[in-house]
Amino acid sequence: MNWLMFTLRPQWRKLSSKLRYLPPFSVAEMSSDSWMSAAERDQMLLELKATGWIQLEERDALYKELHFKTFNQAFGFMSRVALQAEKMNHHPEWFNVYNKVQITLTTHDCGGLSRKDVRLAKFIDKVALTM
Repeated sequence: MNWLMFTLRPQWRKLSSKLRYLPPFSVAEMSSDSWMSAAERDQMLLELKATGWIQLEERDALYKELHFKTFNQAFGFMSRVALQAEKMNHHPEWFNVYNKVQITLTTHDCGGLSRKDVRLAKFIDKVALTM
């Protein structure tokens, strides 16, 4: 791909020299949506497993597969979840074929499960019940 080359225009060079490196956030500075205590995490996982969520062994993530009557129902479900995910700025990894939707939830910023995943999983369960 040597045909693809980027160069900074003069006005961008001036701006880039003014940008400073920001240090990473400490755990105390992170949002309350990030980390969970071990006890809180265990309790949340028990609740979610009771509704059909599976904790993936190969990574710190939750997984659920949902089946709907039609493609329209599956797509409507995904649309409702997409609107909520956008509000939360927390987007699922998902896959859809006809009436089946496979969802994986994890928080890349903290390298695993977070409160955001729990909140989105509970919203997904609530929406799935109405479909």
